[in-house]
Amino acid sequence: MALSFCGNDDSTAYSVDNGVLDNGCFVDALNLVPHVFLLFITFPILFIGWGSQSSKVQIHHNTWLHFPGHNLRWILTFTLLFVHVCEIAEGIVSNTQMESNHLHLFMPALMGFIAATTSVVYYHNIETANFPKLLLALFIYWILAFITKMIKLWKFAEASLGVQHLRFCITALLVVLYGLLMAVEINVIRVRKYVFFANPQRVKPPEDLQDLGVRFLQPFVNLLSKATYWWMNPLIIGAHKRPIELKKIGKLPIAMRALTNYLRLKDSYEEQRQNTEDPEKSPSIWKSMYRAFGGSILLSSTFRYMADLLGFAGPLCISGIVEHLNNSTEIDKTNKTGNMTFGVYSTELLQNTSVLAVLLFLALVLQRTFLQASYYVTIETGINLRGALLAMIYNKILRLSTSNMSMGEMTLGQINNLVAIETNQLMWFLFLCPNLWAMPVQIIMGVILLYYLLGDSALIGAGVILLLAPVQYLIATKLADTQKSTLDYSTDRLKKTSEILKGIKLLKLYAWENIFCDRVEETRGKELTSLKTFALYTSMSIFLNAAIPIAAVLATFVTHAYIEEVRLSPAKAFASLALFHILVTPLFLLSTVVRFAVKALVSVQKLSEFLQSDEIGDDSWRNGDMSMPLEVGKKYKYQGDTKAINRKGRYRMDNYEQPMRRQLRPTETEDVAVQVNDGFFTWGSNLSTLSDINIRIPTGQLTMIVGQVGCGKSSLLLAMLGEMQTISGKVFWSKMPDCEILFDGNISGHDTELSHEDRSKNRYSVAYATQKSWLLNATVEENITFGSPFNKQRYKAVIDACSLQPDIDLLPFGDQTEIGERGINLSGGQRQRICVARALYQNTNIVFLDDPFSALDIHLSDHLMQEGILKFLQDDKRTLVLVTHKLQYLIHADWIIAMKDGSVLREGTLKDIQTHDVELYEHWKTLMNRHDQELEKETELESQTTLERKNLRRAFYSREAKSQIDDEDEEEEVEEDEDDNMSTTTSRRSKIPWKMCCRYLSSGGFLMVFLMVASKLAKHSVMVAIDYWLAAWTSSNPLNPIVADSFVNATNYTKNYDATQIAEVTHNCCFPFEMLSFIYYFVVILKWSSLHVLQHRSYVPVFIILCGAAIALCLITSLTVEFLGVAAATNLHHDLLNKIIHAPIRFFDVTPLGQILNRFSADTNIIDQHIPPTLESLTRSTLLCLSAIGVIASVTPAFLIALVPLAVAFYFIQKYFRVASKDLQDLDDSTQLPLLCHFSETAEGLTTIRAFRHEARFKQRMLELTDTNNTAYLFLSAANRWLEVRTDYLGAVIVLTAAVAAIWTSSQSGQVGLGLTYALTVTNYLNWVVRNLADLEVQMAAVKKVNSFLSTESENYEGSMDVSQVPEDWPQHGEIKIHDLCVRYDSLLKPVLKHVNAHINPGQKVGICGRTGSGKSSLSLAFFNMVDVFEGKIVIDGIDICKLPLQTLRSRLSIILQDPVLFSGSIRLNLDPECTCTDDRLWEALEIAQLKNMVKALPGGLDAVVTEGGENFSVGQRQLFCLARAFVRKSSILIMDEATASIDMATENILQKVVMTAFADRTVVTIAHLVSSILEAEQVLVFSSGILVENDSASNLLTQEDSLFSILVRTHK
Repeated sequence: MALSFCGNDDSTAYSVDNGVLDNGCFVDALNLVPHVFLLFITFPILFIGWGSQSSKVQIHHNTWLHFPGHNLRWILTFTLLFVHVCEIAEGIVSNTQMESNHLHLFMPALMGFIAATTSVVYYHNIETANFPKLLLALFIYWILAFITKMIKLWKFAEASLGVQHLRFCITALLVVLYGLLMAVEINVIRVRKYVFFANPQRVKPPEDLQDLGVRFLQPFVNLLSKATYWWMNPLIIGAHKRPIELKKIGKLPIAMRALTNYLRLKDSYEEQRQNTEDPEKSPSIWKSMYRAFGGSILLSSTFRYMADLLGFAGPLCISGIVEHLNNSTEIDKTNKTGNMTFGVYSTELLQNTSVLAVLLFLALVLQRTFLQASYYVTIETGINLRGALLAMIYNKILRLSTSNMSMGEMTLGQINNLVAIETNQLMWFLFLCPNLWAMPVQIIMGVILLYYLLGDSALIGAGVILLLAPVQYLIATKLADTQKSTLDYSTDRLKKTSEILKGIKLLKLYAWENIFCDRVEETRGKELTSLKTFALYTSMSIFLNAAIPIAAVLATFVTHAYIEEVRLSPAKAFASLALFHILVTPLFLLSTVVRFAVKALVSVQKLSEFLQSDEIGDDSWRNGDMSMPLEVGKKYKYQGDTKAINRKGRYRMDNYEQPMRRQLRPTETEDVAVQVNDGFFTWGSNLSTLSDINIRIPTGQLTMIVGQVGCGKSSLLLAMLGEMQTISGKVFWSKMPDCEILFDGNISGHDTELSHEDRSKNRYSVAYATQKSWLLNATVEENITFGSPFNKQRYKAVIDACSLQPDIDLLPFGDQTEIGERGINLSGGQRQRICVARALYQNTNIVFLDDPFSALDIHLSDHLMQEGILKFLQDDKRTLVLVTHKLQYLIHADWIIAMKDGSVLREGTLKDIQTHDVELYEHWKTLMNRHDQELEKETELESQTTLERKNLRRAFYSREAKSQIDDEDEEEEVEEDEDDNMSTTTSRRSKIPWKMCCRYLSSGGFLMVFLMVASKLAKHSVMVAIDYWLAAWTSSNPLNPIVADSFVNATNYTKNYDATQIAEVTHNCCFPFEMLSFIYYFVVILKWSSLHVLQHRSYVPVFIILCGAAIALCLITSLTVEFLGVAAATNLHHDLLNKIIHAPIRFFDVTPLGQILNRFSADTNIIDQHIPPTLESLTRSTLLCLSAIGVIASVTPAFLIALVPLAVAFYFIQKYFRVASKDLQDLDDSTQLPLLCHFSETAEGLTTIRAFRHEARFKQRMLELTDTNNTAYLFLSAANRWLEVRTDYLGAVIVLTAAVAAIWTSSQSGQVGLGLTYALTVTNYLNWVVRNLADLEVQMAAVKKVNSFLSTESENYEGSMDVSQVPEDWPQHGEIKIHDLCVRYDSLLKPVLKHVNAHINPGQKVGICGRTGSGKSSLSLAFFNMVDVFEGKIVIDGIDICKLPLQTLRSRLSIILQDPVLFSGSIRLNLDPECTCTDDRLWEALEIAQLKNMVKALPGGLDAVVTEGGENFSVGQRQLFCLARAFVRKSSILIMDEATASIDMATENILQKVVMTAFADRTVVTIAHLVSSILEAEQVLVFSSGILVENDSASNLLTQEDSLFSILVRTHK
C-alpha cells in the first residue's frame, strides 16, 4: 500500500487501543472534518448562486457593503493561508523522512488551505449580495475548526511538545487564528443581528456607492482588490476600445473631495488659532497638515518598513537554496525512521530547497504589495492635501482686500505661483516623505553588514560613497539653478516669438522677418547654452550614480588585497558589491528628498504669509455669505452629494441674488437705495482717497457721477460696495421699509433682532460693470448670463441693446464661441459691451456702470444709452449709477453727483446745478461743444466698431477654407469609424510612434546616434570584463564553492531589490545594475579555479585599469545621450522657427496664434528637457533586459518554456497600460489648465464677483475643477500601481519558475544562484521599459506636432529674377501698371479681386475706396506679392513684381498699416532694425511725423525703451511712429492703409500737408476707409465686390451724381 493515510511502516498506525484521541493519525483525520463540511455546504451555494439571487439592496458598480470587521477578516484569512502553507511544507518534509508515505501529515493541511480559500470567496459573494444569513455556515466552520485544532494542540502538549517544535507552533497559531475569526463572526452577528434576533439590522450601502457618478472605487473594494487594483481592470482594458474621457472617470468619493479635505485642514488650522495665547502669532501650516493627514503618512511609513524588512527575506532564501542544493541528496538514509509525533525542526525545514523557493515567492509577493500600498497611500494623501490647500487659497482670494491687489502687495503672478508651484511642491514633498525615515535605516544596515563581511577595508568603500554624496547634492542644486535660468531665457524667447507672430504682417511687408528671426535665434542661443549646462549636470548626475559603486568597490577590494592576509572569497566579494549598491541608492535619493524638504519649507512660508494678508472689511452681510457654502459642506460632509450642496447653496443664494422687487415696491417708503454719511475712505495708506462723502442714490432712478480723470469716481462706486477701507462714516443699503443695513455690522432702524442669516442677505447683489472689462474663459452666452437662468427674450433684448448681434454673427460658433484667455481675443469695445450686457441681464435692483462708453464709438454709445440704459433699465425701474465722461448724456440724468479731487463737488438734478452753480454748468457746456466737434469727426470716420468687426472678420475669413479642412478631417474620422472594430482601434492606439522616434534621432545627427549606441555597448562590455576579472581574482583561492555561491547570489538579489523599491519614487531615475553580469563569469571561472591559482595581488593592476575604463565609459554614455537631446532640440527649433517665419501670410490667418505659440512653448520644452532623460532610461533598461534574459536562458534552458506564457502575459499588460496611461496623462494635463485659469480670472475679477455676490458659485466651480483634476491624477497614479503590481507578481512567478527549473534540472549550485539572481532583475527592467515607453510615447506627440508644422509650404522667396538683374535704385519713377489682375487668399477660396486693370503714373496721388470687404486692402497686399496672384500681373517701373525675389520687392516699397505695430526694444530698432540709416535721417523722419520733440524729451532719445506692443505710448503716438518708419525708408512708392485712424484732427491735418510735401515727387496710394481723406486725390479707384467699378479723378467722379464714389461721400462711409 504505497499511499496509505496513516502510512504502513508501523503496525500500530491504525490502532486505537490507547484511546481514540491518542492516535495521532485519527486526530489528523478529525481535523479534516470541518474542511470537508465547509466545502460541501458552500459549493452548492456558490454554484447555484443563492447569495446573488437574494440581493436586498441594489448597489451600483457591483462593489459591496462591508460587514463589520471586513479588513480584519481578510488579513486573518491571508495569515491563515500562509500558516497552512507552512503546515503543508512541514508535513511534506516530515513525510520524506518516513519509510512509507503518511498522507495524514499534509492532507488535512492541504484541505485546510482549500477551505480557507473557499471561505474568503464565499464571504466575498455574500457581502456583495448583502445576505448575511448565509454567514452562519462560516460561523459553524470556524467553531468546528477551532475545536478540532484545540484537541490536536492538547494532545501535542500531553506528548511534551513545546514551542521549540515547529509542529506545535503551527498548531497553536492555527488555534489563535480560528479563535479570532470566530470572534469576527460573532461581532457580525452582534452588529447586524441577522440571526437569533427578532429585528435584523437593515443597512444601506455608503452614499458614494449609490451615486453612479463615483468611479474611483479604491476605498470601497475588498482588501485583495485594493492590493492588486483589480477594480481598475475594466477601465484599463476598456481604454483600447475607446479613449478614456472625463465622463468615464466620474467623480471622487466624498472623503477625497477638496471640500472634505479643506474642512479637515481648516478645522485644525482654526483650532490652533483659537488655542494660541498670542493672537499675533500665525497658526502653523505644518501642524495643521500633520493633524489633518498625519495618520495616512504613518500608515504609508508602516507599509514601507514592512516592505523593507521583507526585502531581507529574499536574499536569505536564495543563499539557503544555493547552500543546501547539493546537501539535499545527501540526507542520511538512517534518519528515515523519523518521529511521527515530533515532526521536523524549523532548521531542517529551512534546509529544504523547494520550501525555500516557495518562501522566496511569497516574500517577494508580499514585499512588492506592501511597497505599492505605501506609494499609493502617500500619493493619495498628497493629492488630498493639494485639494485642501487649493480650496484654502481660493477662499482667501475671495476675501482679499482690494487695496492689496491694487497697491501691488499681492500680485496676480504671486497668486498664480501659489496655486501652480507651491501647492505642488508640498504635494511632492508628501510623496517623498516616507523616504526621510526609511533611508537612514537602510544606510545603517548596509554599513554594518559591510563591516561584518570585509572588516576595516569596507569602511574605506563606505567612506568613498559618503564623500561623493555631497557632490551629488551639489549637482542636484546646480541643476535646479540652471533650470531656473533656462526658464528665464525661455520666457524671453517666447516673448520675442510672440511679438513676431503678432506683427508678422508688418515684418513681411517691410522684409524684416529675417532680422527679427535672428533676434529670437540670439535668445535661443543663450537658452541653448543654459540647456547645455543643464545637460552637463544631468549627465554628471547619471554618471555619478553609475560610477560611485565602481569606485567604492575598487577602493575596497584593492585595500583589502593589501591589508588583509586572507584572500577575498567570491561570496564576500559579490555580497559587498550588492551592499555598495544598496548604500548608493538611498544616499543619492536622500539629496533629492532633502532638496524637496527645503522647497517645502519655503512654500509653507509663502503660504503662511498669504493666509495672513489683509482681508476685506469684515461686514455682517459678507460674513453670512462667506461661511455659507462651507457650513453647507459640513452639513453634507457624510452624505457627499455635490448636488445637495449645490442645491442648498443655490437656493440660499437665490434668495438674495434675485430679490422679489415687484412685491417690495408698493411697501417701500424709503426712496434712497444707498446713502453715504460722512464717509472717509482709503486704499490702504493713511491718506484718504475719498473724503467727506455725503451722497444719496435715489431708488429706481438714473444717477450719473461725473468729474475729471482721477477724481475718485470709480473709487466712490467701490466704496459703496465695501471694497475700500473705511476710515470713518457709514454706508447704508436700504431694502426693507423698517431697517437699513450698515457696513460695520450695526443695525439701525427698528428690527435689531434680525437673524445672522437674514442680515447676510440684505446687501443684495449689485450688477456691476467695471471700467476695465473682465471676461470669463467661457462662451459669450455664459459671460452674459453669469450664472442666472437663461431667458431667451431677455437675452435677446440685452444683446440688441448692446449692439452685440453683428459681432456674434462673425464668431465661428455664434454666442457659443469660447472667449477670454483661452478663446478668441476680442477688441476692447467688444469686451466692454459684453460686460455691460452682463450687468443689464442680471435681475438685480441696483446696477453700477463704471464708464461703459470709454471703449465705444459715438454710434454705439448713443445706442447703448437709448436702448440699454434709458429704455431697458428705466423700464424695469432699476436703480442705476453711471460713471461717465460723456457730458452730453447729463440731460437724461435724474440725479447728478459731480466730483473733484476725491470729494463731492455738487449733488442734485441738472436743473439744481444750472441754478446754483452757473460756473460749473458753463464749464460743462463748453466741454459738450467740444464733444460735438469730435462727434462730427467721428461720424466722418469709419466707425471704430466697424473696424473692430472687420478685424474679427479677418480673423475668420479663413472659415471657408478652415471648414473645408475640418470636413476632410471629419471624412477621415468617418472612414476610421467604419472599420472601428476592436482590432483596428486597438492597433491604432497601441502603436508606438517609431516614425517620430526616427525623426527625433535624425534631428540629433547620425554621428551622435552612432556615438550613443557604440558607447552604451562598450560600457556593457567593459562591465562584463570587470565581472570576469573579479570572478577570476576571487576564485583564484579555491574556497568552498557552495558557500561562496550562496553569498554571491543572496547579496546580488539584495542589491536588486533595494534599487527597485526606490525606483517608483524617483520615476525615471533608474540605477545601473550592470554588476549583475559578474556572477555568470564567476561560475565559469569556478570550474577552472583549480587551474588558475595565482598570486591574488597580481590581479590588482588590471582590475584598476578596467574599473577606470568603466568609469570613463559611464561618463561618455551619459554625455552622449544628453547632448544628442540638445542637438535634436537645437535643430528642431531652428527648422520650426524658419518654417513659420517664412510661411505665407495665409497660414497665420488660418492657424490660431495660440496653437503656433504652443509649439514654441510647451512642445519645445518637452523636446528640450523631457525626452533626453526618458530616452537614456529606456536604452539602459532595454540593454540590461536583453543581457539578463540571455544569461538566464544560457544557465537554465528549461526556463524558456515558462518564459513563453509569461512573455505573452507581459505583452498584454504593457499594451493595455500604455494606451490607458496616455489617455489619463492627457486628461490630467487638460484638466489642470481650467483650474489655473479659474484662479487667475477670479483674482482679476474680484470686485465684480463680490459686487454680484457670486462668491458661493465661484467656490463651487473651483471645487468641481479641483476634484476633476484630482480624479484624473488619482486614476493615473492607480494605473501606475496597476502596472507595477502586475509586473512585480510576474517577476515573482519568474523567480519561482527559475528556482523550480534550477532545482530540478541542475545540481550546480553556482548556476542556480546565477539563474535566480537574473530572474529577479529582469522584471524590474521590464517594468521600467514599459513606463519609459509610455512616457516616450506621450512625449513624442510634441515632436509630431512640431513636425506637422515643418511640412508647411514657405513663400517663394527666390523669384525667377536674380537680385543682380534688378537696378539698385528700382523703383526709380514709381509707375504702376495693373494688367488683368486676379487675386485670392488661397487656392481653396474664391478670388477677392477679379480682372483689375489700372495705370498709375509716377508721382501720382491715388486714392482707393469701396465698402467693407470690397478688396481695397487685398490690392495693397498684392503690391507686395503677399497674396496668390493667379492671373494677370502688376508691373512697377517695367518689372513684373511676381518675378522679383520677395526680399528685394518688399524692401523697396513702403507701407503704413491701419493697426500700429511696435516691437519691444528701442525707438531706433522700431524705425530702422537693419541699422542702415544715420541718426540725422531718423530725426528727420521723426520731425516729419511730429514726434521729434516728444522723443527728445525721453531718456535716451532714439535709444529710449519701447515696452511690449508699444504700451508706453498712446495709440495715436504709435501710429505716428509707424508713419516715421515709412518716411525712413524713402522709397518712391508709399502705400497708406488707413494710416490716420487713431490720430486727432489737428495732427492729421499737419500730416496730410507733410505727406504732400515730403512725398511730392513720389507715388502715394492711399487705401481710404474714410472717403473725405482722398477728396484731393488725382486718381480714385473705386472697388465693389472685388471688381474695379470706377477709375477717374476725385473731382470728375463727384460731378457724376450716381457714381458709387459720390454715394460713398454722401453717406460718409
